[in-house]
Amino acid sequence: MFLKTVLADGKAEQQVIREMKQRAAAARSDIEKTVAAVMADVQARGMEAVREYAEKFDGKAPYIVSQETIDAAYERCDPTVRTALERAAKNIRDYHEQMLARTWEYERAPGEKLGQTVRGLTRVGLYVPGGTAAYPSSVLMNAVPAKVAGVEELIMVTPPTENMSDAVLTAAKIAGVDKVIAIGGTQAIAALTYGADWIPQVDKIVGPGNAYVAAAKKMAYGTVDIDMIAGPSEVLVIADYTANPTWVAADLLSQAEHDKLASAVLLTDSMAQAQAISAEMERQAKELPRWEIIRESVEGYGCAVVFEELEDACAMANVVAPEHLEVVTDNPRQWLPYLKNAGAIFLGQYAPEPLGDYMAGPCHVLPTSGTARFFSPLSTDTFLKKTSVIEYSRGALENLADDIIALAKCEKLDAHANSVAVRFGK
Repeated sequence: MFLKTVLADGKAEQQVIREMKQRAAAARSDIEKTVAAVMADVQARGMEAVREYAEKFDGKAPYIVSQETIDAAYERCDPTVRTALERAAKNIRDYHEQMLARTWEYERAPGEKLGQTVRGLTRVGLYVPGGTAAYPSSVLMNAVPAKVAGVEELIMVTPPTENMSDAVLTAAKIAGVDKVIAIGGTQAIAALTYGADWIPQVDKIVGPGNAYVAAAKKMAYGTVDIDMIAGPSEVLVIADYTANPTWVAADLLSQAEHDKLASAVLLTDSMAQAQAISAEMERQAKELPRWEIIRESVEGYGCAVVFEELEDACAMANVVAPEHLEVVTDNPRQWLPYLKNAGAIFLGQYAPEPLGDYMAGPCHVLPTSGTARFFSPLSTDTFLKKTSVIEYSRGALENLADDIIALAKCEKLDAHANSVAVRFGK
């Protein structure tokens, strides 16, 4: 069959999981030494080094894209695309406004005021790939939550291609990006990490990129924050006898077309469904422009696993912790309590994965390669900084003084103890 199919027996599931982990390892190129040299050079020489690398790899020195250029791109943009981007931005904004954390305070006891301030980061860098990998939807998915969070300055960097994508610049305008700088690759990440003359250091870097960009972001972490290190795309579909094979096949293919390392996995309790979906995938795939990529992806990392019970399929899904998880069953909501690990969960026949990619509102920047076990999707939280606030009266502190002193002395930190004792003549 087009989609290799196995019966669940414990070993089969483990083999699938091993293959997915190997896939993530295969995606890591041996480029860290090259990237480290560029990062160190930019840190040492600043804009001089940035300009040299930009001229070498981008073909020109970095420059700020003028507002006139952005406005002209907006006007040139296909009106259908522009309308779709504006609608998507509204949906993303509406969703993220619902989850926005806010400053709070409470009085635990007389004289004890505690709370937390919640503020947007001051400055964030957004990397946007250029060339054929121009995704205006990713601009919205990164930029709109940042602006909802209250980020003061959002700087977008993108390679200075000969004809910079009108759709990408339109998305930047719609999302409220403050500045667009034409620069790409490792040198862009390095400039945002350390600052270089008129390119300021940022607090956080987000956005997708190639293996060099991903390696640079990894090295930048600690000097600045980053969103995540994204791996190859993946979808896992749990389907029962009620699922439409044509639709499920189309959903699986929507991820397989990303690249040859993408993963499309079907978990079902019906061998007949597995066979029907596999046949549909082969039929549809041969009619798609990216057929060769799909074929390599499915052969390398696609499969169907047939279980006796869907509870066991849910258990495997939790171990895989996929980026995208579709539940296409008679009553999909009944399985939601069983599903603990996934970047995003799509319930029912009419919630295909591309709905989340473009229009629903939740961010499509999701943890991959099993990291959904401990990472969350990009959201307003990604762009917020929280600070504890503590205010005590003399009496409230005095009530705790002996306990603080005792704990400080237990840890042999006498100056800590004295900081409290000196206030009360102890």
